Amino acid sequence: MNNTPEMKIREHLRFLYGDATGAQVAGRLLTRLEAFGAAHPELRQNLPAPDERLTERDVILITYGDQIQEPGKSPLRSLAEVLASTVADVISGVHILPFYPYSSDDGFSVIDYTAVNPDCGRWDDVARVGAHFRLMFDAVVNHISAQSDWFQAFLQDDPAFRDAFIVISPETDLSQVTRPRALPLLTPVDTAAGKKWVWTTFSADQIDLNFADPDTLLRIVDALLLYVEKGAEIIRLDAIAYLWKKIGTSSIHLEETHRVVQLFRAVLDIVASGVMLITETNVPHAENISYFGDGFNEAQLVYQFSLPPLTLHALARGDATYLTAWAAGVQADLPSAQTTFYNFLASHDGVGVRPVEGILPSQEVQWLAERVRAHGGYVSTKANPDGSESPYEFNISYFDALSDPQGDEPLDTQVARFMAAQAMMLALRGVPAIYVHSLFGSRNDAEGVAQTGRYRSINREKFQRAALEAALADPTSLRARVFSAYRALLAARRQHKAFHPNASQRILDVHPALFALTRSAVDGSETVFCIHNVANEALDVALPCPLAVEQVRDLVTGAQYPVHGDTLALHIVPYQALWLTSA
Repeated sequence: MNNTPEMKIREHLRFLYGDATGAQVAGRLLTRLEAFGAAHPELRQNLPAPDERLTERDVILITYGDQIQEPGKSPLRSLAEVLASTVADVISGVHILPFYPYSSDDGFSVIDYTAVNPDCGRWDDVARVGAHFRLMFDAVVNHISAQSDWFQAFLQDDPAFRDAFIVISPETDLSQVTRPRALPLLTPVDTAAGKKWVWTTFSADQIDLNFADPDTLLRIVDALLLYVEKGAEIIRLDAIAYLWKKIGTSSIHLEETHRVVQLFRAVLDIVASGVMLITETNVPHAENISYFGDGFNEAQLVYQFSLPPLTLHALARGDATYLTAWAAGVQADLPSAQTTFYNFLASHDGVGVRPVEGILPSQEVQWLAERVRAHGGYVSTKANPDGSESPYEFNISYFDALSDPQGDEPLDTQVARFMAAQAMMLALRGVPAIYVHSLFGSRNDAEGVAQTGRYRSINREKFQRAALEAALADPTSLRARVFSAYRALLAARRQHKAFHPNASQRILDVHPALFALTRSAVDGSETVFCIHNVANEALDVALPCPLAVEQVRDLVTGAQYPVHGDTLALHIVPYQALWLTSA
């Protein structure tokens, strides 16, 4: 019945706004889409099959638009030049974190959805990045800056924006609302119509939008269409779980929120079906994967939020038991070949803790928190309904989370441990995403925290181009060692169909210190046996070999190992990663 995108749009809008208003809003929206489609027919031409939009050659780099700086040149242009010369042959896409004008939160308090921050560059600089890479943009649509024209119009009681924000009496019982921050949920503001209290999930400078107002929804759709027009192939829906609010509920993951995401998907299916949505929902795994919908109607990608803390735990403890058990349980959680996981270990945010609720015992989470503090990091907390606080995320560079920056371990050991983590992430089913500070081996930026007073600044240092290039040219430097090792992994991975997002995966429980799995190409042409030692000790193991061959070869180093019958005898050094296939 509702099998076309147009019919889905009408049905979603009726659900959100009722029959009469929903029909009227549908007419306005479909008129917009018809005009956009007529202006951009190229967005519907020469598209790959839905299950081939992403392949084994796809790896996304996460970076700020002003990440690489040099005198006399816009940072986005510098970024385009450096990435084109260093990683264009091993990385396919670039997620440019919010590059719009903003007032706080390093870009996530957007003043204008339609402009490029002049401190980063211009739209043609974004296009320069897109000349070599697939582009991923942020849609920071749960909230907007208090300095935005939209909110300023609300403060002036402009009728066009009177309902664009959520006004709540401070006497309202909001105790059931899920809180991601230990900050007030409501913020008082003085308007031309008197004092009002507006909903602010994340900060007083980030005013939540009211999607119960159809005009607000349509304005956001216009922003999404602009991003498509400007070359975005993936659109990240930031903090999307909190989008719709309803008094008396948790106001997270509401059916209305899912319907808005499904509406966005239907919009893109009409005008640019090659463009994909990814939902950013830093929540427990079962809640996270709900944004796949039925596999065809919602997000094509969701973040694999449980992976970063579980990988950190495995390498910190030298024991992959919890990681192995979790990975074995989630490998069947993809509802269709059009969906996949977005695998990552580090990002511009910290390492989320909520995604391991029910997976890691609370005492293990507390042990990790103490380790993070001992390694120079911080632990951010969230407010609970009972008034208590609990860990929300670890703020630390992933390299230093794994290795004590004040310790006396050899650098070779630290790099090996870090690269074991990266190899584990790259081997798993899904599309890998690499934070720029992981690619270039960054450590804690304590000075950044001191300057801003914000924990997250510890992992957001900006590079001076000359210093970065000098470090990469010095083979003894930490940056060069990590970057060289990363390039080798990426170059090997992209040559093998076994790493396609739709290639099958089987997690193998072979030894507590080993995280092992097989990946098998969709067409059956190859299987790769991936073995990762998470311990700082050598292992002599005899493993059942899933490959019916007499000899196997490591894809990264080329080393070969004999198979005796169906047994593979290996001496695995500390933190070694082996990706084995037929010789």
